[in-house]
Amino acid sequence: MRGIFAVLLLSCAGCQMSTTDGLVASSAPPEISGSAASAIAGDMVTKLAEQIGPATGTIVLKPDSSPFGQALEASLKNWGYAVATDQKTDGQKEIPLAYVVDSHEGQVLVRMSTSTIELGRAYQTTMSGAFPASPLSVMRRG
Repeated sequence: MRGIFAVLLLSCAGCQMSTTDGLVASSAPPEISGSAASAIAGDMVTKLAEQIGPATGTIVLKPDSSPFGQALEASLKNWGYAVATDQKTDGQKEIPLAYVVDSHEGQVLVRMSTSTIELGRAYQTTMSGAFPASPLSVMRRG
């Protein structure tokens, strides 16, 4: 039951924050620790790379100073992606990426969206990081 609720919450979060390009506005709570943010971002970028291929374009993100936003940008760069935050990309293939990170009942719910794919997963945080608490949800568009 908890897994179904997590999926519904992740889906509804996007319904409320859609932007004109169809992606959700990025948000992450600042209270997630740096080690948990790094573990979650590392896992989600690994799963993103499995779906779209590693280093296949320039990831376009809105600037975010939250621990998760910083960890996500670092993890994307570690996977070989060029990352642009509100700047021109010199005509390279652009991949707009948005995310929502929220907490519910002691878990952290994460959703990452591009124009072609959405990934969602729940995580349990610990003092030293985080680990997946649900299977990965993958939704492909068109």
